[in-house]
Amino acid sequence: MTHRFDPTSLREYDIRGIVGKTLGVEDAYAIGRGFATHVRRAGGTRVAVGWDGRVSSPSLRDELVRGLTESGVDVVRIGIGPTPMLYFAEATLEVDGAIQITGSHNPADYNGFKMVLQHGPFFGEQIQSIGKMAADGDWDEGTGEVTDADIEDLYVDRLFAGYSGGAFRIGWDNGNGSGGRVLEKLVAKLPGEHHLLYTEIDGSFPNHHPDPTEEKNLADLKALVADKGLDFGIAFDGDADRIGAIDGQGRVVWGDQILSILAEPVLRAEPGSTIIADVKASQALYDRIAELGGKPLMWKTGHSLIKVKMKETDSPLAGEMSGHIFFRHEWYGFDDALYAAIRLIGAVRMLGGSLTALKDAMPNLVNTPEMRFQVDESRKFAVVDEILDRLETAGAEVNRTDGARVNTTDGWWLLRASNTQDVLVARAEARDQAGLDRLLGQIDEQLALSGLKRGPQAGH
Repeated sequence: MTHRFDPTSLREYDIRGIVGKTLGVEDAYAIGRGFATHVRRAGGTRVAVGWDGRVSSPSLRDELVRGLTESGVDVVRIGIGPTPMLYFAEATLEVDGAIQITGSHNPADYNGFKMVLQHGPFFGEQIQSIGKMAADGDWDEGTGEVTDADIEDLYVDRLFAGYSGGAFRIGWDNGNGSGGRVLEKLVAKLPGEHHLLYTEIDGSFPNHHPDPTEEKNLADLKALVADKGLDFGIAFDGDADRIGAIDGQGRVVWGDQILSILAEPVLRAEPGSTIIADVKASQALYDRIAELGGKPLMWKTGHSLIKVKMKETDSPLAGEMSGHIFFRHEWYGFDDALYAAIRLIGAVRMLGGSLTALKDAMPNLVNTPEMRFQVDESRKFAVVDEILDRLETAGAEVNRTDGARVNTTDGWWLLRASNTQDVLVARAEARDQAGLDRLLGQIDEQLALSGLKRGPQAGH
């Protein structure tokens, strides 16, 4: 038996698509067969499976589990919950791999699969191999058993064990994502006063889109914090592996700013250690890590790539602009927004007790949101290379870690190709609007030289 995937569904870091169009139950079965075959050939026998609250998740789960067992792997179903709860199961149960069925922060009609094999991310070539194995029918055969494990309370207890935060008045927005039950159980243990929004797990996302990195999705949390005069607010994406935050005045504390706050207690505990952030992060973050005696490391965007780099450099903490925060310090190295929230509250307490004051103390920079524009798939990497070559010939200060990041006296700008879709991503940051305009002019000039222009914004 063979199977063909929609080529757009096999992505760099996960498998993802629109249910009924580019992703369906036959794909789930083939993913089970292929992943189980990988597990067995690596000497493993058991896989943990978790799922989010999307309407399509149970049917995808059943076919995934059937595929896994028919290739001879035992399955431990850990139930509905956030992606990090599945990562926690993989780190603490006796399993050889794990799969979470989740559409993450995407619209309600999407779903997908995030995978871990033997404590490392399963990505890139490995994901492509799932497609090749399906096309060739290259699957192991067998009969695995299915059991259920209830790890939700163990996970909540482990999250709470990391708490040193004192008592604050906090607003929380779960956005109807799959972290809802865990969040309710967790805040019941926390001191202070907690106001929760949208904890009901509802895959139709009736209140707002579950992506806290887009400021418009934080409107309800801002209103809650203002209305009740709370200290600050915390929000999660659809599968709770990305965090968003606002201070007591309703200002967004962006992903790189959250990381700069979290870095301080970690660097007190592990002086001189390496803290990693992606190429989209502010220069202010890298400067702050250095100021605190840490080694700042700029790395490629993508949770799988960052996890690998953390192991390589023995880094205790890493983060992405998109709100993925990874702790190896006192945790397991995976991105977990619930745990990041626990550590953020502790850091705020240690650093004087006011997130608003911490935000006030940050350098006042003007920057663009992430600008994304459509470009032909065949041109997307080539354009970045052309721009890099031109800039280097002209003697510009360029960092090639992931695309082109260019430093000027005004600040910096970035242009990189998305790994997951046919878009170029640009960002710029300066001390004032005039400087930002000059940086945007440089981006436009380089795009024009490659026959492109910053068009209308492409969606995610």
